[in-house]
Amino acid sequence: KLNEPLSEKYLNTIETIANELRQQVVLHKTIPIEFTNNYLNRYKNPTSFNTIRRHLNALLNYLKENGFRVEISSLRPRKQTETLHKPIEDIGGLLEEIRAFNHNLFVCCSLTYGCLLRPHREIRLLKWEDFSDDLSHINLTGSKVKSKRNRIVPVPSYIREVLIKRDSNCNVFSNSIEPYNKGYFSLIWRRFKRLNPDIKTSVTIYSFRHTGAIEIFKRTGSIIKLQKSMGHSSINVSLTYLRGLEVPEL
Repeated sequence: KLNEPLSEKYLNTIETIANELRQQVVLHKTIPIEFTNNYLNRYKNPTSFNTIRRHLNALLNYLKENGFRVEISSLRPRKQTETLHKPIEDIGGLLEEIRAFNHNLFVCCSLTYGCLLRPHREIRLLKWEDFSDDLSHINLTGSKVKSKRNRIVPVPSYIREVLIKRDSNCNVFSNSIEPYNKGYFSLIWRRFKRLNPDIKTSVTIYSFRHTGAIEIFKRTGSIIKLQKSMGHSSINVSLTYLRGLEVPEL
């Protein structure tokens, strides 16, 4: 599994699970079903429970298929409560407030909304070499996006106006070769919200991406165009994504 092109978060999770499974093998020469069920029941949140159950079963099923005597947990998936993501009502006004607070956060939120890129990886890791010479497009290789497919993303003029291109090897936000850490934008966003308590609790940096997606679907009515714009790997991913958005047209 660790040799497959999977996300770093996923690989870290299954490595943690594997370490616990190894301890059971050392103690019991197998992986007791009681341990498996107790391990899953640690997770009270339905989303976390279902995610860990899926990861755990992937490893256990592989062991079973390869002749290792192990039982698969009989615990069923838990029903998750769906969240309806509402669009940001005054997107321009909110972006102006963010611009006055922090330039990097403003660029991040603008790219999340205007280019539909994911903030904490695709945007945070951007280098100036990823932009075309006139800043009109961002060219991302498959190694830098969630879908693992190459993407060419147009950059709206209102974003190009605030970009000042520097050395091609430099990160767009840190202005050095090394990017900021994973929690960089989350930390700045929390500070911004503390100073602006009128912003709804449900609004996150990802709300800019949700709002941009809704805008594209309302303007085009095309799930295929939405899929291409969002960089989703399939139409089914786009349909699942839309289910969580407030789109009356659906």
